[in-house]
Amino acid sequence: MRPRAIGVLSSFVIHRAPLRARTSRARGALQRGLAPAQSIVIGFGLALLVGTTLLWLPLSAAGRPATVVEALFTATSALCVTGLTVVDTAVFWSPFGKLVILLLIQLGGLGIMLFAALVGLVLARRLSIRARLNTVAETKAFGVSDVRRLARGIFLTSVTIEAAVAAVLFVRYLVGYGYGPGRAAWHGLFHAVSSFNNAGFALYTDNLMGFVADPWIALPLCAAIILGGIGFPVLRELAREWRTPMHWSMNTRIVLPATLALLVLGTVAIVVIEWENPGTLGGQDPAVRVLAGFFHAVQTRTAGFNSVDIGAMHDETWLIMDILMFIGGGPAGTAGGIKVTTFAVLLFILWTELRGGTAVNIFGKRLSRAVHREAISVVLVAIAAVVAATVAILAMTDLDLDRVLFEAISAFATVGLSTGITATLPPAAQLILVALMFLGRIGPLTLGSALALRERRVAYELPKERPVIG
Repeated sequence: MRPRAIGVLSSFVIHRAPLRARTSRARGALQRGLAPAQSIVIGFGLALLVGTTLLWLPLSAAGRPATVVEALFTATSALCVTGLTVVDTAVFWSPFGKLVILLLIQLGGLGIMLFAALVGLVLARRLSIRARLNTVAETKAFGVSDVRRLARGIFLTSVTIEAAVAAVLFVRYLVGYGYGPGRAAWHGLFHAVSSFNNAGFALYTDNLMGFVADPWIALPLCAAIILGGIGFPVLRELAREWRTPMHWSMNTRIVLPATLALLVLGTVAIVVIEWENPGTLGGQDPAVRVLAGFFHAVQTRTAGFNSVDIGAMHDETWLIMDILMFIGGGPAGTAGGIKVTTFAVLLFILWTELRGGTAVNIFGKRLSRAVHREAISVVLVAIAAVVAATVAILAMTDLDLDRVLFEAISAFATVGLSTGITATLPPAAQLILVALMFLGRIGPLTLGSALALRERRVAYELPKERPVIG
C-alpha cells in the first residue's frame, strides 16, 4: 500500500473511532430517556401551562379576569409566535399581562430547548449530552460539538437585531408621534421583539393600521420579520461567508432566492388585486399602496401585523395569502409554515420527474432520498391538519369557507393574520385553533426529528411493484 494511502487510512481510523463512540453514547442517552422530539413537546407544553396560568391571574387583566380559554389562546398564540387574538391586546391586558405576552414571544422565538441550553451555560457553564441533543434537534444544527457557540450566537443575533429595530422605533415614536420616553421605549421594544420573532402582536386596537403610510414604522418591522424568518442557520452563514456565495450551503442557496421570489410575487399580487379596493389600498396614494402591499407580503412570511383591514380584502387576495402563509419562511428560525426549503424540494422533485430524471440534483448536489420522504410527510401532515380543522370549524359555525380556511392556515402556519372572525368563534373552535398553533410550531420540527430517529437499517428488502399513478 502506498504511504499516502496508509496515512489517509490511519487518519480516518483515528478520527472516525471517537466519532462512532460519541454517536453510540448519544444514542444510548436517547434510549435511556426522552428523545429530543419528546423533550421539545414537553418543554413547550410546560411553558404553555405556566404562561396560561400567569395570564389567567387577575393581575394580568386591565378589567375583568381572563377566562381559561382566553388565557390559553393568548398564551399559545404568544408562545407559538402566531399573533391571533380573541381579546384586544391593547386594552384587555394590564402592563403585567403585556409583559408576560412579550416574554412568551421571546421564549417561543428562541425555542424552549435553546433557552434551556442558555440557562445551563449561564448557571453551570456546561451542557449535558441530552441538552446538546435537544438543542441540536430544535435548531436544526448538524452536530453537537458547537452547541455552546451556536446557542450564544443565536441569542446575540436575536438581541442585536431586536435592539436595533427598537432603537429606530423609539426615535420615530418620540419624534414623529410625541410619545414620552418611557412609552416610546416600551412600544419600540414590544414591537421589535414581536416583529423579529414573527409574532404579530401589537399594542394598538387596530394593530398597525394607523401607520399604513409611515415607512419609518413599516420598513424596520419588515426588516426584522425577514431576518427572523429566513432562519438562524442562514444568518449565521451569511455573517461568516457573505463574500463567498459559492461556499454557501444548499439550505442558504434555497432560502434566499425563494424568500426574495415569494416577497416580490406576493407584493405584486396584493398591490394589483387590491389597487382599487376602497376598503384596503384604494383610498391611499400610489406610494402608500406599494408600501402597504409590500408590508402585507412580508406579513405572510408568518408575522401577522396588518396595516389595512384584512377582512375587507378580495377573495383572490385571501387565496394568494393562504398559499404564501402555508409555505412560510426559512427553517430553524422564528417563522412557521411548511418552510420554503420543503416547498423548494417538492418543486425540484416535480421538475426531476417531469424531465424523466432518476436523481434530484440541486446546485450541483444530489438530494438525499430521505429528504424526499421528510418533505412529503411534512406537507401531507400540514394539509391533513388544516383540512380537518377547517371542516370541524365549518361544522360548528355558519361562516364561509374562505374565511375559515384563511384562519386555519394562519393558525397552523403561526402567522396571526385574520379576517376578523377569531373572537367570534365558539370556544370549541378557538380550542381547535389552539391545537393548530401548537402543532404548527411543534409538529413539522418534531416530525423531522422523529423521522430521523426512526431511520434504521434492515437486512432485507421486499420485492418491488409499482401501482398505476395518475
